[in-house]
Amino acid sequence: MNILLVNPPNCGRSIPEERYGIDSLKQIFRGEPLALEVVAAGLGDHAVTIVDLKADNADLEQSILQTRPDLIGFTAMTCEANTVKKLARQARNLCQATLVVGGIHASNVPQHFNEHPFDFIVIGLGKDSFSQLAAQLDQGQTPIPIPGIARVTPGQPLDWTPRQFAPCDQPIDAAPRYDLVERYRKDYFLAKLNVDLGFVVTAFGCPYNCSFCCIAGQCGGQYLSQPIEAVVRDLQRLSEIPFIRLVDANTFGSPVHAEKLCQAIRQAGIKKNYLIDVRADTVVRHPDLLQRWKEIGLRSVVIGFEEINDQRLATMNKQGTLALNDEALERLAELEITVVGDFIVDPDYDHADFDTLERYISSHKIDLPMLTIMTPLPGTPMYDRMKDQITESNLDYYTLTNAVTRTRLPEKEFYTRYANLLRACHAQAKL
Repeated sequence: MNILLVNPPNCGRSIPEERYGIDSLKQIFRGEPLALEVVAAGLGDHAVTIVDLKADNADLEQSILQTRPDLIGFTAMTCEANTVKKLARQARNLCQATLVVGGIHASNVPQHFNEHPFDFIVIGLGKDSFSQLAAQLDQGQTPIPIPGIARVTPGQPLDWTPRQFAPCDQPIDAAPRYDLVERYRKDYFLAKLNVDLGFVVTAFGCPYNCSFCCIAGQCGGQYLSQPIEAVVRDLQRLSEIPFIRLVDANTFGSPVHAEKLCQAIRQAGIKKNYLIDVRADTVVRHPDLLQRWKEIGLRSVVIGFEEINDQRLATMNKQGTLALNDEALERLAELEITVVGDFIVDPDYDHADFDTLERYISSHKIDLPMLTIMTPLPGTPMYDRMKDQITESNLDYYTLTNAVTRTRLPEKEFYTRYANLLRACHAQAKL
């Protein structure tokens, strides 16, 4: 069977640009579609093609005409959901392939895609669910219920069985199909470091439940560490890529697993630089672990500081404090590990809040400050709490650079302060 997996193009709209002519300074990062590479790994003898519309300006029509697919799988984040619907309608006009949609938005809000022309929705981690669906379709069967797969039933509630995910001692999966994006490899780079960047998965899901985060929908709130042997294998397969992003909401979510992985990478003689995600409390509690990772190539960490106000942090269920964030920065400075610091700008900010955040960023060693705007993403606890306050429901604006709730400052003033702070952060960047 011919299978086409589609990574949607860079999309999403900008309120500050459209309404006020303010450059929102969005940075487009081109990273390989690892989720689709993982899904493709489970598709056995099927003829699989990945089209990455973020890296390639070619339209979907060309890919469909070339591959003549029997099955098309789309993935989508929230801000891509409407675009993927348009792509699916385009695909239906071109062919009669079975159309499937998955990804984090489908996992959190599957009802959003319960419409034609989609045939099935993958809910949660789809590497096994999608392969089972493909096998049934290939055999010409009328698909029987598969955990994690919902048949589209327009006008009616979806009916599906949640998938039960295996623990971390599961058998090693097939390697991600890195070969299917080889033609795009030159486009996967980290501009700030001017290096090619590869992705390797170390875990799925997250052991925490921050109210703004959508990751819980991936594995039903579980945290599944990837087998050590699989991570080492994937690092070795990307032998020509010098810089690796270890894809995991919290690379040290299991310190025991992280320690074993560090030892395995050292023993395998793998020489690379690493960018990982880590929590501030993990840095404070396990500085020796970070030191050992630095010895095998850890160069940079991404930390979600989110806020510099303890009350707002508590509202996010972040389980952190300003003092903890400060201590984590001190430890990372001692280790000489560069910091990508994520901060969330609340639409409720006034001028004093912007001033306080700017002073904090400029006075601390944060090598690359990143600023997003607090966005209640559908399917998150924050959305449930704030849905009555939402003033913009068009998902095209859910890019994390738009305020979809009312701003305390006049809207143009808010975006002007946000854009100016972004420029100051970019000027401060030292990576």
